[in-house]
Amino acid sequence: CLKCNRHIRFELLLNRALAMGGDYLATGHYARVRRHPPEAGQAEQPHPPQAGSYQLLRAVDAAKDQSYVLCMLGQEQLAHALFPIGVHTKPQVRALARQFGLPVAEKVESQDLCFIPDGDHAGFLERFGGLAPNPGPIVNRAGQVLGEHRGLWRYTIGQRRGLGIAAEAPLYVLELDARRNALVVGSADELGCRELWAKEVNYVEGPPSRPLEVTAKIRYKAADVPARLYPLPAERARIVWEQPVRAAAPGQAVVFYQGEVLVGGGFIESIR
Repeated sequence: CLKCNRHIRFELLLNRALAMGGDYLATGHYARVRRHPPEAGQAEQPHPPQAGSYQLLRAVDAAKDQSYVLCMLGQEQLAHALFPIGVHTKPQVRALARQFGLPVAEKVESQDLCFIPDGDHAGFLERFGGLAPNPGPIVNRAGQVLGEHRGLWRYTIGQRRGLGIAAEAPLYVLELDARRNALVVGSADELGCRELWAKEVNYVEGPPSRPLEVTAKIRYKAADVPARLYPLPAERARIVWEQPVRAAAPGQAVVFYQGEVLVGGGFIESIR
């Protein structure tokens, strides 16, 4: 979602809209944009598409907030972005849809990837990614073989279900060891990490000149955890958590906030 928003919606689609004479691109994301500092009497939306500093804010409806997936946007995109439903709750949006006779008013919500409507992620990767079953050992940290996996690409860090092995205590995926083609599993306590390094880091209002006290999260629906953000050269950053965070996985996004303001985000490179 992050890369789609950055390169498809807010690059290709936005550029097309501007080329056609449009001023804004409006989407159905639950998020808000605010000019900073706000102009006198200015409402949060719409905002004038001109140079300035724009902040990306969480949605009013915290349960539906989608600012996480917009963390790769910058000033140029936000100057032309409208998120009209970000100031409403989900029930209010449904009520408006009914009022205007829209057929989506009672549509059931979906958590699936938009291009995999049947939810078969493994099948999608097999069909379009050229991946084939590649079995290998399931091992613990000590190297003891506990079973056999069906291909590392079928698993994710923190996964518990679908491992196909029996144990006295629940086991979770700790690591995908591509060199050995081994799936490393362990206890919930072994999932925690205190710090991580991120790459391809984007700061909505530009890179900070010093470390920041933030809250950060590594999944769309995860809770915010207090952390200290250390900006590094080459679009990298180091994040040190106040308490261990479970199931951080290289490749997934980490997003930073200060209150309702989204500071930025990047992709996890390594963990400790």
